[in-house]
Amino acid sequence: MIAGFAWDNVFLGRIDVSRTQIVLLVYIGVCALAMPLLHFIELRGERTGRRPRWRGVLPIMIQFALGGFWSAFLILYGRAAVISASWPFLLVLFAIFIGNEWLRKYHERLVFTSILFFFALYAYAVFELPIVIGSMGTVIFLASGTLATAAFALFLLLLSLINRPRFRADARRIIGGVAAVLVIINISYFTSVLPPLPLAAKTDGIYHSVSRTSAGYLATWETNEPWAVRYLGLAQTIHLVPGEAVYAYTAVFAPTKLSTTIVHEWQWYDPKKSAWVTRAAISYPIEGGRDEGYRGYSAILPHDTGKWRVNVETMGGLLIARLPFTLAFVQTPPPETTGLLVH
Repeated sequence: MIAGFAWDNVFLGRIDVSRTQIVLLVYIGVCALAMPLLHFIELRGERTGRRPRWRGVLPIMIQFALGGFWSAFLILYGRAAVISASWPFLLVLFAIFIGNEWLRKYHERLVFTSILFFFALYAYAVFELPIVIGSMGTVIFLASGTLATAAFALFLLLLSLINRPRFRADARRIIGGVAAVLVIINISYFTSVLPPLPLAAKTDGIYHSVSRTSAGYLATWETNEPWAVRYLGLAQTIHLVPGEAVYAYTAVFAPTKLSTTIVHEWQWYDPKKSAWVTRAAISYPIEGGRDEGYRGYSAILPHDTGKWRVNVETMGGLLIARLPFTLAFVQTPPPETTGLLVH
């Protein structure tokens, strides 16, 4: 399991490249073939009392395919996630990933494998449909759920045609599990817990200035920035002279042909209300295809010191990145360094 997860983390590249897509489609194909075949062998065994010896390979194939799914999902969703916001969904994926290894005997059970297969189809459709259509948003998300449900309904129809008595005995629990999956993923989306696949932040930062030049994006940052901010991603302190603007820069990866809009939501923490207050929401369109992400920036003229953050979101509210910082006003500008941003 550990070796396979490490291998997938290296092998799975961009979410829209053919190599990654082929791997995921192979997992779908294995489940879609091995599960009905095992179902059919059980029916014939009930009638004749005999089952082929190679039947034991099928649960292993199902476990392999489902395990591959969860490994890939942890990697792909994990790359796109802001852990502080998406940890509940990632925890669910991790629990299923571990459970798939420990509950080996359950891969012979129709209810267990069917529910996991539907979860995999739904999680796959959530990011695959935007890649195919070239757009994303709430309507596309709802369409992905509809598509996954329709595909799974055809799968259940096949199971019922193969072994109707056994399917009838398990149908109620399968439908209940499918309903639970629908609830989990929809709640995750509408509460902004679901990572924003197929988008992913490649790089981001808060700067004293950002401008686009013919050579790339030129930025100015504080020379004496602590190493913990630079290398550990901890919240930095921005020292501004009153009247000076502060800039947020992001490079957001999107698949080829995908066009959407992202939002920089500037929020200040009000200590009196103990709540985050939105000071500005600046949106701009992005286009996919660039490995290092589509670059852009926004700026505001702040009037409050204290804790700030910039939420980089989709128009549907899914969190792509979060840039926390502390703002302090000074009379003398701090030492600054100007240079080209790598991404």
